[in-house]
Amino acid sequence: MGLAADALVVSYAKHLAPALDRVSIDVADGKTLAVVGPSGAGKTTLLRAIAGLLPIREGDVLLRGDSVARLPPQERRIALVFQDDALFDNMTVRQNLRFAQRRGKRGDAVAATATALHVDKHLDRRPRQLSGGERQRASIARALLSDPLALLLDEPLAHLDPSLRRSVRDEVLGLRQRFVGPILYVTHDHVEAMSVGDSLAVLVEGRIEDVGEPQRVYDSPRTVAVARFLGERPMNLLADAGTIVGIRPERVALAVDGALRGRIARREPTGADAYLDVETPRGTIVVRVAASHAVQPGGVVGLDLPAEHVRRFDAQTGIAIE
Repeated sequence: MGLAADALVVSYAKHLAPALDRVSIDVADGKTLAVVGPSGAGKTTLLRAIAGLLPIREGDVLLRGDSVARLPPQERRIALVFQDDALFDNMTVRQNLRFAQRRGKRGDAVAATATALHVDKHLDRRPRQLSGGERQRASIARALLSDPLALLLDEPLAHLDPSLRRSVRDEVLGLRQRFVGPILYVTHDHVEAMSVGDSLAVLVEGRIEDVGEPQRVYDSPRTVAVARFLGERPMNLLADAGTIVGIRPERVALAVDGALRGRIARREPTGADAYLDVETPRGTIVVRVAASHAVQPGGVVGLDLPAEHVRRFDAQTGIAIE
């Protein structure tokens, strides 16, 4: 049961590298898979291919065990909420929702769904009269009214002010009270991905580099590409005799008798914390400290890299050495 993509290959032109290169994902009913990756990684392409808006060169799309790859988009029962809300501006919110409503759904479904997504007070307004957060909520309501078996969300918070993102993200988390199918949630923000996903997939240059429980993917990335992408500051990566040693900035400790010593080249305050760029004989190491910590650029500090928090990668393949 659920939604799966099996070895999808999507190419925009024969002479170009595939936009998706044998991408496989699996999302069970009642679960949310968050797909995160840099711009141009293929995240939106993946959603559009699954929804039927892009042709696939190879592979399959399975919904509840049945192939839907040859069905037109309107017959797949897969709803896609775009990054831009894509509401019809010549219609009221109520009309937008009614237009999307699947034939046979009960008459009060529009009002009930609008209430659940907190847009019931705006049903008689036009989309241009709503805030960004209200428009995105209306878009999600419209998707649910199409009675989908799977829901795809393409960076739904991307164009929202920071003050709105948390409230709309909470609405997404609350969808589980109304929607029990699989949700595929795409974003470029790893913090957002970790907060909404039951599992996390990292897509880089059209390939899935890692997938699993979000904290595991963050703490123990399976490739150097994942280590470099995830994190407010990426994992420190140091060459070491044919391997690459990785450790997160928050796992590096300042210690008077630390194994490494270095000079602080830069301090970057971020509010509650600060990041230090420390130049050492092994290269620059980033360390996260409390903002109240007194160390400043120019100071010399000792660093401790606890073995239990070190991740090693093969220098040639970039794959973690388990």
